Amino acid sequence: MDTTKPVSIQHSPYLPLDKNVADYNIAFEHLSPYSFSGFKKESLSWKKTCYLHAGLNPSYPYKISGPDALRLFSDTCVNDFKTFSEGTTRHAVMCNANGNVMSDGILLSLGNNEYMSYFLSPYINYFADSGKYNVQAEDLTGKVFLFQIGGPLSLKVLEAATQSSLRDIEFFHHRPSQIVDSATGNTKYDVRILRMGVAGTLAYEVHGAIDNAEAVYNAILQAGEQFGIERLGMQVYGTNHTENGFVQSYIHFTCAFYEDEDFMAYIGNAYNNVLNNVAGSAGNDIAKRYLNPVEAGWENRIHLDHDFTGRDALIEILRNPKRKVVTLLWNAEDIIDVYASQLREGEEYNYMDLPANAIWTANNTAVHSDDVVKDGIVVGISSGRVYTNYYKAMISLCIIILEHANIGNEVEIIWGEPGTKQKNIRATVSKFPYLHLPRNKDISVK
Repeated sequence: MDTTKPVSIQHSPYLPLDKNVADYNIAFEHLSPYSFSGFKKESLSWKKTCYLHAGLNPSYPYKISGPDALRLFSDTCVNDFKTFSEGTTRHAVMCNANGNVMSDGILLSLGNNEYMSYFLSPYINYFADSGKYNVQAEDLTGKVFLFQIGGPLSLKVLEAATQSSLRDIEFFHHRPSQIVDSATGNTKYDVRILRMGVAGTLAYEVHGAIDNAEAVYNAILQAGEQFGIERLGMQVYGTNHTENGFVQSYIHFTCAFYEDEDFMAYIGNAYNNVLNNVAGSAGNDIAKRYLNPVEAGWENRIHLDHDFTGRDALIEILRNPKRKVVTLLWNAEDIIDVYASQLREGEEYNYMDLPANAIWTANNTAVHSDDVVKDGIVVGISSGRVYTNYYKAMISLCIIILEHANIGNEVEIIWGEPGTKQKNIRATVSKFPYLHLPRNKDISVK
């Protein structure tokens, strides 16, 4: 997103206007619904029924083709692409020379030496534009859509919307399909269906042409009515990442753009508003919010059988890891005291938004992070705080020094911006991921 451009106040072109929606998020340069039925109902959808989410548009879709496409991916990603055949997917992770994550997103192999990336821009563009590779690249922002459909009944919803069986699509695989128009029953819209999702439970994505976005959205919504489908707003979006233990950039960590001077020159000041606008007791030291794929729990993405940027650094990190991501369970009494301070005379503690720290707000506030201490010494950084209605708990993810990562270890989270009244909130290292339901990759749908 180019934050130097003025923000549009037009409604998102990726889903129909609902006049009953009162609150909107504008981080993606248009109005995206903040909430539909309230965060409690919406957050239960990926555990009990299903949801439909259009808020990740534009998803920075970037099509790459040409004889050097795979070489570009191999040189710049930690992943292995030897078996990257049509219909398969990679969670691509791109690092800098220090091994810190510069970008992570999804790569789809479409066949005929064509590939689609999502959320790898602008870093992947930097290499495609370098002149080192014989590739053709096209930014498809505004031309395609991406919808997320997740929850235990998501497959039934999509089979009703396509009027076909989708049980052949394995986890992290995709193929073309068609959505049947809910109004006519005759018109069919070409889409691509990918089985994946970061909420942890059964989930899919539907990709298609922007001209069909509203019709496809309506068709899925109508097909899902009998299954109790919920529309997901931006307010509760980050909740599923924290429950599922999946770290997301600008919610749980910051991409280490500042460590690559050439790349920063390539993008100019386009991302400074995002990178510099941080919050929480961790202060404004952006480097505290960097992480590497080992810390993120993405070791299985790393393949050392090829040379790639950051390989040497990651070899050392794999040999001697320092930190890892864990779940922190926040102490309820301490949280109540934060809220009670709003009703007492004198200086109150910083307000604690429900259900989560604000993400992707109008001024692009990113990565609210709080210092985590043990016996007064900083041992980690907490981010992605959410109230989970399903578990009746406040949790966050924490990048923590390994010796303090054992389940049951008690630490304290410093709540409050530097210079304000701060409170040490007790927390316990808990199960990771916190979500205990059957996982998408392990669910057989055949």
